[in-house]
Amino acid sequence: MSKPVQPTMTTAYFLQCVISFGAALTSVAIGVYHLPVDGWVRAFLTVAVLYAVTSSFGLAKCVRDRQEVENMSSRIDQARLDRLLSEHDPYKTEAA
Repeated sequence: MSKPVQPTMTTAYFLQCVISFGAALTSVAIGVYHLPVDGWVRAFLTVAVLYAVTSSFGLAKCVRDRQEVENMSSRIDQARLDRLLSEHDPYKTEAA
């Protein structure tokens, strides 16, 4: 039976992702704050950015869930194949 490949994420990669996300969100917030427009335009842009951020989290979760389902079904198929191969005896002859 083959060992399933486990995805690995190092602490450095995770930290880099968190810092990158924080820097992007902070730069957008600073940019919206310094725009030479009325307050309601800033509020609209702020809500739009927050909506984009939350929907991107939702999309990432959906993609992850779909990959987990596909991985699970392939593991089940692999287990069935492994069982069939372990039960198969190539030297067994059928009685006629």
